[in-house]
Formats: sequence, structure tokens, C-alpha cells
Amino acid sequence: MKIFLRYLGDPGYQQGIGQELGVSQATVSRTVDRVVNSIDAQSNERITFPTTNYELLEAKRIWQTMYKFPTAIGVIDCTHIGILKPNRHGDEYTIRKGKPTLNVQATCDAREIFTSVDVSWPGSVHDSRIWRNSQTRSQLINKANVVLRGDDGYGIEPFPSEILLQVQK
Repeated sequence: MKIFLRYLGDPGYQQGIGQELGVSQATVSRTVDRVVNSIDAQSNERITFPTTNYELLEAKRIWQTMYKFPTAIGVIDCTHIGILKPNRHGDEYTIRKGKPTLNVQATCDAREIFTSVDVSWPGSVHDSRIWRNSQTRSQLINKANVVLRGDDGYGIEPFPSEILLQVQK
């Protein structure tokens, strides 16, 4: 685990990390691969968005208890994760700062636990487009009295149930 955590701090420099920790570059590579595969294998069990009426009511109860916000079930935002520029469609991943990224959308509950993560969009895609096409949005469209808090990259949805609240900056 120490190898993996050290790699997270300086990805792309496996040989140096290996020398620093007294292992080969190949060991660093295998360790990173195993940990990533283990995380990926468990992600669908560990990262779950509330969809049933019971789960939604419980999420609301926790938000009400902790923050006095009765209809909230979570928060949402996107963040850019740096990547190597892909050979195919590389410009789609380049943001205005000239760096290639993935635009990753995530939601968290009141306890700051991830409830959804979408890593399928290139960096040039706006947060609102990711939201409009997300599985999370699809799951909430017909739910009444449910709020996901987000910044002005999202906006308020025009559904009968208001599912997204714009936060003041």
C-alpha cells in the first residue's frame, strides 16, 4: 500500500519511487495495477447512489439532522483530473489552460462519502452536459422533493421535482 500511496503523490515516476522505496520499477507497476484493479472491482459495491424511497428518505433525514437542510440528499460537482493527451481525439481532452484532463463528476452524501462517480467525459465537456447525460440525473427525474446541491455549473432543473439547487458563491 505504501508503494501505491507514494505513486499517487508522483505518478509517472515509477523508477524513482522504486529506488526511493527499495523495489524495482516493475514492482511499483504491478502494485499500482493490483490496487487499481481491486478498487475498481469493489467500486460498484461501495459507491452507491440512493434510489429507493427508503434510501432517499434516509439521506434526507441525515442532511436534516446534520445541516438543517430537509430535502437535500447530496452534493454534486465536477473536477478535472490530469491525464496524458490521448492520440485519438486528444483535443477534446484539452481544457482552456492547455492541459489534457478528464472532467470527473461526483456526488457525496452528508457524511462526505461518494455516492456516484462518472469518469467518462473529456476535459473540454462542461459540467452541465455531463449532468444532463448522467445516470444520477436519470434516477432522480421522477423523484419528488429531492435536492442535490451544486454550484452554478449546473442550475435548477425544470422538472416537477426540483432536483438541483444552485449554491450561492
